[in-house]
Amino acid sequence: MAVVIAHVLPKSIAARKRIAAGDRLLSVNGHTIEDVLDYRFYLSEPRLSLSLQTVTGKTRTVRIRKAEDEDIGLEFETYLMDRQHSCRNNCIFCFIDQMPPGMRETLYFKDDDSRLSFLFGNYITLTNLSEHEIDRIMAMRISPINISVHTTNPELRCRMMNNRFAGDTLSLLKRFADAGIHMDCQLVLCPEWNDGDELLRSMRDLAALAPAVESVAVVPVGLTKYREGLTPLRPFTAEESASVLDMVTRFGDEQEAQTGNRLIYPADEWYVQAGRPIPDETFYGEMSQLENGVGLVALLRSQFADALASHDGREGAGTKTVLATGMAAAPIVTELVNTAASNVRGIAAQVRAIRNDFFGETITVAGLVTGRDLLAQLQGIPCDRVLIPDCMLRHEGDRFLDDVTPQDLENQLGIRVEVIATDGAALFEALLR
Repeated sequence: MAVVIAHVLPKSIAARKRIAAGDRLLSVNGHTIEDVLDYRFYLSEPRLSLSLQTVTGKTRTVRIRKAEDEDIGLEFETYLMDRQHSCRNNCIFCFIDQMPPGMRETLYFKDDDSRLSFLFGNYITLTNLSEHEIDRIMAMRISPINISVHTTNPELRCRMMNNRFAGDTLSLLKRFADAGIHMDCQLVLCPEWNDGDELLRSMRDLAALAPAVESVAVVPVGLTKYREGLTPLRPFTAEESASVLDMVTRFGDEQEAQTGNRLIYPADEWYVQAGRPIPDETFYGEMSQLENGVGLVALLRSQFADALASHDGREGAGTKTVLATGMAAAPIVTELVNTAASNVRGIAAQVRAIRNDFFGETITVAGLVTGRDLLAQLQGIPCDRVLIPDCMLRHEGDRFLDDVTPQDLENQLGIRVEVIATDGAALFEALLR
Protein backbone atom coordinates (compact mmCIF):
# COMPACT_ATOMS: atom_id res chain seq x y z
CA MET A 1 0.00 0.00 0.00
CA ALA A 2 1.22 3.53 -0.76
CA VAL A 3 -0.07 6.96 0.22
CA VAL A 4 0.08 9.93 -2.13
CA ILE A 5 1.88 13.06 -0.95
CA ALA A 6 -0.41 16.03 -1.59
CA HIS A 7 1.91 18.87 -0.58
CA VAL A 8 5.46 19.49 0.58
CA LEU A 9 5.99 22.44 2.90
CA PRO A 10 8.50 25.01 1.54
CA LYS A 11 11.94 25.00 3.19
CA SER A 12 11.09 21.79 5.07
CA ILE A 13 13.36 18.75 5.35
CA ALA A 14 11.29 17.00 2.68
CA ALA A 15 11.62 19.97 0.33
CA ARG A 16 15.39 20.00 0.79
CA LYS A 17 15.42 16.29 -0.07
CA ARG A 18 13.48 17.10 -3.25
CA ILE A 19 10.42 15.07 -2.31
CA ALA A 20 7.55 16.33 -4.47
CA ALA A 21 3.76 16.46 -4.40
CA GLY A 22 2.45 13.43 -6.27
CA ASP A 23 5.19 11.14 -5.02
CA ARG A 24 3.97 8.02 -3.22
CA LEU A 25 5.29 7.14 0.23
CA LEU A 26 5.85 3.39 0.26
CA SER A 27 7.57 2.79 3.60
CA VAL A 28 9.47 4.37 6.49
CA ASN A 29 12.42 2.39 7.88
CA GLY A 30 11.08 -0.66 6.08
CA HIS A 31 7.58 -0.37 7.54
CA THR A 32 4.66 -0.07 5.14
CA ILE A 33 2.65 3.10 5.73
CA GLU A 34 -1.09 2.47 5.76
CA ASP A 35 -2.34 5.62 7.47
CA VAL A 36 -1.54 8.46 9.84
CA LEU A 37 -0.83 6.19 12.84
CA ASP A 38 1.91 4.32 10.99
CA TYR A 39 3.28 7.58 9.64
CA ARG A 40 3.44 9.35 13.02
CA PHE A 41 4.76 6.32 14.87
CA TYR A 42 7.62 5.51 12.53
CA LEU A 43 8.43 9.13 11.70
CA SER A 44 9.29 9.86 15.33
CA GLU A 45 12.71 8.21 14.91
CA PRO A 46 15.70 10.54 14.43
CA ARG A 47 17.06 8.50 11.52
CA LEU A 48 14.72 7.72 8.65
CA SER A 49 14.89 5.79 5.42
CA LEU A 50 11.94 6.69 3.19
CA SER A 51 11.06 4.54 0.20
CA LEU A 52 9.26 6.62 -2.43
CA GLN A 53 7.76 6.12 -5.85
CA THR A 54 8.14 9.32 -7.84
CA VAL A 55 5.54 10.77 -10.22
CA THR A 56 7.57 9.28 -13.08
CA GLY A 57 7.22 5.78 -11.61
CA LYS A 58 10.80 5.41 -10.36
CA THR A 59 11.54 4.15 -6.85
CA ARG A 60 14.02 6.10 -4.74
CA THR A 61 15.28 5.98 -1.17
CA VAL A 62 15.65 9.17 0.87
CA ARG A 63 17.67 9.13 4.10
CA ILE A 64 17.00 11.76 6.72
CA ARG A 65 18.53 12.75 10.06
CA LYS A 66 16.44 14.98 12.27
CA ALA A 67 15.48 15.74 15.83
CA GLU A 68 13.24 13.17 17.50
CA ASP A 69 9.56 13.90 16.70
CA GLU A 70 10.56 16.70 14.28
CA ASP A 71 8.16 16.98 11.33
CA ILE A 72 9.66 16.60 7.86
CA GLY A 73 7.04 18.67 6.01
CA LEU A 74 4.81 16.21 4.17
CA GLU A 75 1.07 16.70 3.84
CA PHE A 76 -1.46 14.19 2.51
CA GLU A 77 -4.86 14.25 0.82
CA THR A 78 -6.69 13.55 4.11
CA TYR A 79 -5.59 13.86 7.74
CA LEU A 80 -6.00 10.09 8.18
CA MET A 81 -4.14 9.31 4.93
CA ASP A 82 -6.96 6.81 4.45
CA ARG A 83 -10.75 6.68 4.35
CA GLN A 84 -12.61 7.20 7.60
CA HIS A 85 -13.99 4.04 9.26
CA SER A 86 -17.75 4.06 9.72
CA CYS A 87 -19.90 2.64 12.50
CA ARG A 88 -21.42 -0.84 12.14
CA ASN A 89 -23.92 -0.41 14.96
CA ASN A 90 -27.48 0.85 15.04
CA CYS A 91 -27.61 2.09 18.61
CA ILE A 92 -31.04 2.81 20.06
CA PHE A 93 -29.85 6.24 21.27
CA CYS A 94 -27.68 7.30 18.30
CA PHE A 95 -27.84 11.08 17.99
CA ILE A 96 -27.18 11.03 14.25
CA ASP A 97 -30.34 8.96 13.70
CA GLN A 98 -32.19 11.82 15.41
CA MET A 99 -30.99 14.53 13.04
CA PRO A 100 -33.51 16.35 10.85
CA PRO A 101 -33.27 16.02 7.06
CA GLY A 102 -31.64 18.64 4.86
CA MET A 103 -28.46 19.25 6.81
CA ARG A 104 -24.94 19.05 5.35
CA GLU A 105 -23.93 15.54 4.35
CA THR A 106 -20.97 15.24 6.73
CA LEU A 107 -23.29 15.48 9.75
CA TYR A 108 -24.92 12.16 8.85
CA PHE A 109 -21.67 10.18 8.76
CA LYS A 110 -21.29 7.83 11.74
CA ASP A 111 -17.59 7.45 12.51
CA ASP A 112 -16.21 4.65 14.65
CA ASP A 113 -12.49 5.01 14.01
CA SER A 114 -9.76 4.11 16.50
CA ARG A 115 -7.40 6.58 14.85
CA LEU A 116 -9.81 9.44 15.54
CA SER A 117 -9.98 8.28 19.15
CA PHE A 118 -6.23 8.65 19.52
CA LEU A 119 -5.89 11.85 17.46
CA PHE A 120 -8.99 13.82 18.43
CA GLY A 121 -10.56 12.07 21.42
CA ASN A 122 -13.52 10.54 19.54
CA TYR A 123 -15.25 7.62 21.24
CA ILE A 124 -15.26 4.20 19.59
CA THR A 125 -17.31 1.06 20.28
CA LEU A 126 -14.59 -1.53 19.39
CA THR A 127 -17.11 -3.38 17.19
CA ASN A 128 -15.33 -2.80 13.87
CA LEU A 129 -11.71 -3.39 14.89
CA SER A 130 -9.85 -6.05 12.91
CA GLU A 131 -7.22 -8.26 14.57
CA HIS A 132 -4.60 -6.33 12.63
CA GLU A 133 -5.82 -3.05 14.13
CA ILE A 134 -6.00 -4.56 17.63
CA ASP A 135 -2.45 -5.87 17.35
CA ARG A 136 -1.22 -2.52 16.05
CA ILE A 137 -2.81 -0.60 18.93
CA MET A 138 -1.06 -2.88 21.42
CA ALA A 139 2.26 -2.93 19.55
CA MET A 140 2.35 0.86 19.24
CA ARG A 141 0.96 1.26 22.76
CA ILE A 142 -1.58 3.80 21.53
CA SER A 143 -3.07 5.47 24.60
CA PRO A 144 -5.45 6.59 25.77
CA ILE A 145 -8.32 5.13 23.78
CA ASN A 146 -11.80 6.54 24.37
CA ILE A 147 -14.37 3.75 24.44
CA SER A 148 -18.17 3.85 24.35
CA VAL A 149 -19.02 0.94 26.63
CA HIS A 150 -22.60 1.82 27.69
CA THR A 151 -22.99 -1.52 29.48
CA THR A 152 -20.74 -4.44 30.40
CA ASN A 153 -23.67 -6.86 30.11
CA PRO A 154 -22.92 -8.59 26.76
CA GLU A 155 -26.54 -9.44 25.91
CA LEU A 156 -27.77 -5.96 26.81
CA ARG A 157 -24.97 -4.34 24.80
CA CYS A 158 -26.02 -6.35 21.74
CA ARG A 159 -29.61 -5.15 22.13
CA MET A 160 -28.68 -1.52 22.75
CA MET A 161 -26.32 -1.42 19.78
CA ASN A 162 -28.35 -3.70 17.53
CA ASN A 163 -25.16 -5.59 16.76
CA ARG A 164 -24.87 -9.29 17.61
CA PHE A 165 -21.10 -8.95 18.02
CA ALA A 166 -21.23 -5.97 20.42
CA GLY A 167 -21.10 -8.21 23.50
CA ASP A 168 -18.12 -10.21 22.28
CA THR A 169 -15.98 -7.10 21.81
CA LEU A 170 -16.17 -6.33 25.53
CA SER A 171 -13.33 -8.85 25.88
CA LEU A 172 -11.08 -6.27 24.21
CA LEU A 173 -11.22 -4.17 27.35
CA LYS A 174 -9.35 -6.89 29.23
CA ARG A 175 -6.93 -7.48 26.35
CA PHE A 176 -6.07 -3.80 26.19
CA ALA A 177 -5.73 -3.58 29.96
CA ASP A 178 -3.36 -6.55 30.00
CA ALA A 179 -1.31 -4.86 27.24
CA GLY A 180 -0.99 -1.67 29.27
CA ILE A 181 -3.27 0.39 27.06
CA HIS A 182 -5.00 3.18 28.97
CA MET A 183 -8.71 3.73 28.42
CA ASP A 184 -11.25 6.45 29.15
CA CYS A 185 -14.79 5.07 28.95
CA GLN A 186 -18.32 6.37 28.74
CA LEU A 187 -21.71 5.00 29.71
CA VAL A 188 -24.62 6.71 27.95
CA LEU A 189 -27.61 5.88 30.12
CA CYS A 190 -31.14 5.28 28.84
CA PRO A 191 -33.98 5.01 31.40
CA GLU A 192 -35.01 1.41 32.12
CA TRP A 193 -32.26 0.04 29.88
CA ASN A 194 -28.78 0.35 31.38
CA ASP A 195 -29.41 2.31 34.59
CA GLY A 196 -30.11 0.90 38.07
CA ASP A 197 -28.58 -2.53 38.68
CA GLU A 198 -27.11 -2.59 35.17
CA LEU A 199 -25.27 0.66 35.87
CA LEU A 200 -23.91 -0.77 39.10
CA ARG A 201 -22.69 -3.87 37.23
CA SER A 202 -20.97 -1.74 34.58
CA MET A 203 -19.24 0.44 37.15
CA ARG A 204 -17.97 -2.60 39.05
CA ASP A 205 -16.70 -4.33 35.90
CA LEU A 206 -14.88 -1.23 34.67
CA ALA A 207 -13.42 -0.49 38.10
CA ALA A 208 -11.95 -4.01 38.08
CA LEU A 209 -9.89 -2.97 35.03
CA ALA A 210 -8.32 0.02 36.78
CA PRO A 211 -5.73 1.49 36.53
CA ALA A 212 -5.85 0.67 32.79
CA VAL A 213 -9.35 2.17 32.81
CA GLU A 214 -8.46 5.66 33.97
CA SER A 215 -11.89 7.29 34.04
CA VAL A 216 -15.54 6.60 33.27
CA ALA A 217 -18.12 9.26 32.36
CA VAL A 218 -21.78 8.56 33.05
CA VAL A 219 -23.88 10.62 30.63
CA PRO A 220 -27.66 10.93 30.15
CA VAL A 221 -29.07 10.08 26.74
CA GLY A 222 -29.73 13.03 24.46
CA LEU A 223 -33.11 12.89 22.70
CA THR A 224 -34.26 15.18 19.91
CA LYS A 225 -37.80 15.57 18.56
CA TYR A 226 -36.86 13.58 15.43
CA ARG A 227 -37.41 10.04 16.72
CA GLU A 228 -40.18 8.77 14.50
CA GLY A 229 -39.67 5.05 13.80
CA LEU A 230 -36.88 4.75 16.39
CA THR A 231 -36.80 2.76 19.64
CA PRO A 232 -39.10 4.46 22.18
CA LEU A 233 -36.94 6.31 24.70
CA ARG A 234 -37.65 9.06 27.18
CA PRO A 235 -35.51 11.52 29.18
CA PHE A 236 -34.65 10.95 32.82
CA THR A 237 -36.92 12.65 35.35
CA ALA A 238 -35.49 14.89 38.06
CA GLU A 239 -35.99 12.10 40.61
CA GLU A 240 -34.29 9.52 38.40
CA SER A 241 -31.40 11.92 37.77
CA ALA A 242 -30.97 12.32 41.51
CA SER A 243 -30.97 8.54 41.91
CA VAL A 244 -28.27 8.14 39.26
CA LEU A 245 -26.22 10.88 40.92
CA ASP A 246 -26.50 9.16 44.30
CA MET A 247 -25.40 5.82 42.86
CA VAL A 248 -22.47 7.20 40.86
CA THR A 249 -21.30 9.48 43.66
CA ARG A 250 -21.48 6.73 46.27
CA PHE A 251 -19.54 4.35 44.02
CA GLY A 252 -16.96 7.06 43.30
CA ASP A 253 -16.57 7.81 47.00
CA GLU A 254 -15.86 4.13 47.68
CA GLN A 255 -13.31 3.95 44.85
CA GLU A 256 -11.56 7.08 46.03
CA ALA A 257 -11.37 5.76 49.58
CA GLN A 258 -9.93 2.42 48.37
CA THR A 259 -7.60 3.53 45.58
CA GLY A 260 -7.24 7.32 45.77
CA ASN A 261 -8.96 7.66 42.39
CA ARG A 262 -12.67 8.42 42.03
CA LEU A 263 -12.69 6.81 38.55
CA ILE A 264 -16.46 7.19 37.85
CA TYR A 265 -17.83 10.68 37.21
CA PRO A 266 -21.36 11.95 36.48
CA ALA A 267 -21.80 14.48 33.67
CA ASP A 268 -22.80 18.01 34.71
CA GLU A 269 -26.23 17.48 33.14
CA TRP A 270 -27.25 15.13 35.96
CA TYR A 271 -26.81 17.92 38.53
CA VAL A 272 -28.78 20.37 36.40
CA GLN A 273 -31.62 17.88 35.84
CA ALA A 274 -31.71 16.93 39.51
CA GLY A 275 -31.54 20.55 40.66
CA ARG A 276 -28.40 19.92 42.71
CA PRO A 277 -25.25 22.04 43.11
CA ILE A 278 -22.27 21.06 40.97
CA PRO A 279 -19.07 20.19 42.91
CA ASP A 280 -15.94 22.33 42.66
CA GLU A 281 -12.98 21.33 40.51
CA THR A 282 -11.24 19.27 43.23
CA PHE A 283 -13.98 16.66 42.80
CA TYR A 284 -12.93 15.88 39.21
CA GLY A 285 -9.32 14.77 39.57
CA GLU A 286 -7.44 15.08 36.28
CA MET A 287 -10.57 16.34 34.47
CA SER A 288 -10.01 13.86 31.65
CA GLN A 289 -13.68 13.76 30.66
CA LEU A 290 -14.29 17.43 29.84
CA GLU A 291 -15.34 16.57 26.28
CA ASN A 292 -18.16 14.51 27.82
CA GLY A 293 -19.42 17.46 29.84
CA VAL A 294 -17.86 16.19 33.07
CA GLY A 295 -16.47 19.03 35.19
CA LEU A 296 -16.99 21.76 32.61
CA VAL A 297 -18.98 23.95 35.00
CA ALA A 298 -16.47 23.52 37.82
CA LEU A 299 -13.60 24.43 35.50
CA LEU A 300 -15.47 27.44 34.12
CA ARG A 301 -16.12 28.75 37.62
CA SER A 302 -12.52 28.18 38.70
CA GLN A 303 -11.08 29.94 35.64
CA PHE A 304 -13.49 32.84 36.09
CA ALA A 305 -12.64 33.19 39.79
CA ASP A 306 -8.91 33.21 39.01
CA ALA A 307 -9.39 35.87 36.34
CA LEU A 308 -11.42 38.02 38.72
CA ALA A 309 -8.88 37.61 41.52
CA SER A 310 -6.02 38.75 39.26
CA HIS A 311 -8.03 41.62 37.73
CA ASP A 312 -5.86 44.68 37.16
CA GLY A 313 -8.51 47.24 38.07
CA ARG A 314 -9.72 48.08 34.58
CA GLU A 315 -13.34 49.12 34.32
CA GLY A 316 -15.70 47.69 31.74
CA ALA A 317 -16.55 49.75 28.68
CA GLY A 318 -20.24 49.92 29.53
CA THR A 319 -21.06 48.06 26.31
CA LYS A 320 -24.55 46.59 26.42
CA THR A 321 -23.85 42.91 25.99
CA VAL A 322 -26.00 39.82 25.59
CA LEU A 323 -24.44 36.41 26.25
CA ALA A 324 -26.28 33.66 24.40
CA THR A 325 -25.98 30.11 25.72
CA GLY A 326 -27.95 26.90 26.13
CA MET A 327 -30.71 26.43 28.69
CA ALA A 328 -28.56 24.18 30.90
CA ALA A 329 -25.62 26.60 31.15
CA ALA A 330 -27.67 29.79 31.48
CA PRO A 331 -27.98 29.78 35.32
CA ILE A 332 -24.24 29.21 35.75
CA VAL A 333 -23.26 31.88 33.21
CA THR A 334 -25.73 34.29 34.84
CA GLU A 335 -24.09 33.64 38.20
CA LEU A 336 -20.66 34.50 36.75
CA VAL A 337 -21.88 37.62 34.96
CA ASN A 338 -23.56 38.90 38.12
CA THR A 339 -20.39 38.25 40.10
CA ALA A 340 -18.35 40.24 37.60
CA ALA A 341 -20.85 43.10 37.50
CA SER A 342 -20.90 43.38 41.29
CA ASN A 343 -17.09 43.54 41.46
CA VAL A 344 -16.15 45.56 38.38
CA ARG A 345 -17.68 48.83 37.30
CA GLY A 346 -18.80 49.27 33.71
CA ILE A 347 -19.99 45.74 33.00
CA ALA A 348 -23.46 45.82 31.47
CA ALA A 349 -24.39 42.30 30.43
CA GLN A 350 -27.33 39.96 30.48
CA VAL A 351 -27.59 36.26 29.71
CA ARG A 352 -30.05 34.94 27.16
CA ALA A 353 -30.95 31.24 27.45
CA ILE A 354 -31.63 29.89 23.95
CA ARG A 355 -34.42 27.33 23.76
CA ASN A 356 -33.58 24.57 21.29
CA ASP A 357 -36.51 24.63 18.90
CA PHE A 358 -34.40 23.08 16.15
CA PHE A 359 -33.74 19.74 17.90
CA GLY A 360 -36.41 19.99 20.60
CA GLU A 361 -36.57 21.45 24.08
CA THR A 362 -35.07 18.34 25.70
CA ILE A 363 -31.73 19.33 24.13
CA THR A 364 -30.35 21.99 26.48
CA VAL A 365 -26.57 22.07 25.92
CA ALA A 366 -24.94 25.12 24.35
CA GLY A 367 -22.98 23.03 21.84
CA LEU A 368 -26.19 22.06 20.01
CA VAL A 369 -27.70 25.54 19.73
CA THR A 370 -28.26 26.42 16.07
CA GLY A 371 -27.94 29.67 14.18
CA ARG A 372 -31.61 29.86 13.29
CA ASP A 373 -32.66 29.52 16.95
CA LEU A 374 -30.27 32.33 17.81
CA LEU A 375 -31.73 34.47 15.04
CA ALA A 376 -35.31 33.82 16.11
CA GLN A 377 -34.73 34.43 19.83
CA LEU A 378 -32.33 37.38 19.68
CA GLN A 379 -34.37 39.54 17.29
CA GLY A 380 -35.13 42.97 18.70
CA ILE A 381 -33.04 42.66 21.85
CA PRO A 382 -31.53 46.09 22.60
CA CYS A 383 -27.77 45.61 22.89
CA ASP A 384 -24.47 46.59 21.28
CA ARG A 385 -23.10 43.10 20.83
CA VAL A 386 -23.84 39.41 21.28
CA LEU A 387 -21.30 36.96 22.70
CA ILE A 388 -21.54 33.29 21.74
CA PRO A 389 -19.31 30.42 22.95
CA ASP A 390 -17.15 28.70 20.34
CA CYS A 391 -18.65 25.31 21.27
CA MET A 392 -21.71 26.31 19.22
CA LEU A 393 -19.61 26.23 16.05
CA ARG A 394 -18.02 23.32 14.25
CA HIS A 395 -14.30 22.61 14.72
CA GLU A 396 -13.31 25.06 11.98
CA GLY A 397 -15.17 27.82 13.85
CA ASP A 398 -17.03 29.05 10.79
CA ARG A 399 -20.63 27.80 11.07
CA PHE A 400 -23.35 26.40 13.29
CA LEU A 401 -24.86 22.93 12.86
CA ASP A 402 -27.52 24.32 10.52
CA ASP A 403 -24.89 26.03 8.30
CA VAL A 404 -25.72 29.55 9.51
CA THR A 405 -22.47 31.50 10.02
CA PRO A 406 -21.65 34.09 12.70
CA GLN A 407 -21.51 36.65 9.89
CA ASP A 408 -25.06 35.66 8.84
CA LEU A 409 -26.12 36.16 12.44
CA GLU A 410 -24.48 39.57 12.61
CA ASN A 411 -25.95 40.71 9.30
CA GLN A 412 -29.51 39.66 10.10
CA LEU A 413 -29.52 40.88 13.69
CA GLY A 414 -27.75 44.12 12.85
CA ILE A 415 -25.65 43.63 15.98
CA ARG A 416 -21.96 42.83 16.38
CA VAL A 417 -21.43 39.13 17.12
CA GLU A 418 -18.30 37.96 18.93
CA VAL A 419 -17.24 34.34 19.33
CA ILE A 420 -15.41 33.64 22.59
CA ALA A 421 -13.64 30.55 23.90
CA THR A 422 -15.62 28.30 26.24
CA ASP A 423 -13.35 29.32 29.08
CA GLY A 424 -13.88 31.29 32.29
CA ALA A 425 -10.93 33.63 31.77
CA ALA A 426 -12.02 34.35 28.18
CA LEU A 427 -15.53 35.12 29.40
CA PHE A 428 -14.26 37.58 32.02
CA GLU A 429 -12.00 39.32 29.51
CA ALA A 430 -14.84 39.56 26.98
CA LEU A 431 -17.07 41.24 29.57
CA LEU A 432 -14.42 43.94 30.08
CA ARG A 433 -14.00 44.70 26.37
